[in-house]
Amino acid sequence: MDYLKAFIIGGIICALTQILIDRTKLLPGRVMVILVCLGVLLGGIGLYDKFIEFGGYGASVPLIGFGNVLIKGVKESINENGFIGLFLGGFKAGAAGISAALVFSYIASLVFEPKMKG
Repeated sequence: MDYLKAFIIGGIICALTQILIDRTKLLPGRVMVILVCLGVLLGGIGLYDKFIEFGGYGASVPLIGFGNVLIKGVKESINENGFIGLFLGGFKAGAAGISAALVFSYIASLVFEPKMKG
């Protein structure tokens, strides 16, 4: 049941994002920034954790969940390190996800033939 719920919640987030891309003139990069910022905002006021409890990985894996991870890391680091934690927390919290994205995208570029748009 957890897998089904995660699939449905993640699918809803992705569908809403696709609708936003299709119905507006926003470029995909800007939509991704909006999602991360929305995750930071909702995580900062404490709403996103409740959504993750309900939706599981379906709510934590998309970009909006990445924003939530960043704000959690910043909050924890500020509590531990003071003002400098404002700058350290997001890097520490997001390091694993960013590293995995870099490694897997590099592997994908080796396996598949990249096509440049021009």
